[in-house]
Amino acid sequence: MKLRINRQELTEAMSVAGSVAAVRTPKPILQCVLFRALADHVELEATDLEIGVRCVVSQVEVEHQGEVLVAAEKLAAIVRESADELLDIQADATHCHVRGADSHFQILTQDTAEFPKVATMSGDPDLEIPAGVLRRLAERTVFAAARENTRYAINGVLWEAEGKNLTLVATDGRRLSQAIGEVSSGKGRQFEVIVPSKAMNLIRQLFGDDEEPVGVQVTGNQLLLRTRRALISSGLVEGHFPKHQDVIPTDTDKHVQLSVPEMLSAVRRAALLTNEESRGVRFSFTANELALSSRAPQQGEARITMPIHYDGEAIEIGFNPNFLTDVLRVVHEDEVTFELKEPNRPGVLRCGGEFLYVVMPVNLS
Repeated sequence: MKLRINRQELTEAMSVAGSVAAVRTPKPILQCVLFRALADHVELEATDLEIGVRCVVSQVEVEHQGEVLVAAEKLAAIVRESADELLDIQADATHCHVRGADSHFQILTQDTAEFPKVATMSGDPDLEIPAGVLRRLAERTVFAAARENTRYAINGVLWEAEGKNLTLVATDGRRLSQAIGEVSSGKGRQFEVIVPSKAMNLIRQLFGDDEEPVGVQVTGNQLLLRTRRALISSGLVEGHFPKHQDVIPTDTDKHVQLSVPEMLSAVRRAALLTNEESRGVRFSFTANELALSSRAPQQGEARITMPIHYDGEAIEIGFNPNFLTDVLRVVHEDEVTFELKEPNRPGVLRCGGEFLYVVMPVNLS
């Protein structure tokens, strides 16, 4: 194998492949990336046996086709630290040589025949959705998924395909995030699967062009996502996802219009004087004003006010500030609606008809 390749494009592809390659594993081969040179492009493959990725690098001149298996971490570091615009890569049976204008690296290789195969999508996808829409859905949900919970089903994000809509839902038991996007085409197949958070985070960084269609296919216990230049395969999380519609309040009677930048700033400042003993921030809604207050024993207290559009009955309610900053960071609109009922009932943050976020209150007593 012998080729010359654009370093910047290779850096981006190696960043994706490196995020999939296993870091700690009893199988060292899973720490590698398969580097395959074809006639007019290069493919990079990585897998941890649960998630696989294949990336295409097109800015390349291939002199001799072939493939090589090298440690993902080492190759990524070499490419990232290089200052060259182009790199020359050549491989034989035992070494991979990476050369720049003033550098030469030799990396030991492994047997490509031992590397697990990354799945390939066969046939037409079940649906197609613009990459920008899918990335927005992932961004607005994955942060709310549970981490290392014994209820395995909530350690991932629920995907529900029905008609022209793809709905993603995540919850950790104390909050729930639901985002809806419109698919661009498909066979009309309905499915409901749970996708692990690692795959969701990969979606956020891999698909760049907002308008490029992403093909989605569910086959067996696997989800496949394909674009012109990339493919992700992911095993699915087993178990039954909670009936999320049952936890979305439908009887809220207090609706508040909030500026997202102002709200995010106020919550972050109020959170400065909270600690492990007093995690909550008190939200006091009165006519056209919201006051946020917090207190940390032996440290001090804070009070922040901001104007709001509200003329309903006054209400005080406590929330974990981290749960609100998490969601406000992924809402890119200027305003949201905050719906409330009672101090001991969950609040609902809505953004149009495509996004809602349910958050449980905390006891401030």
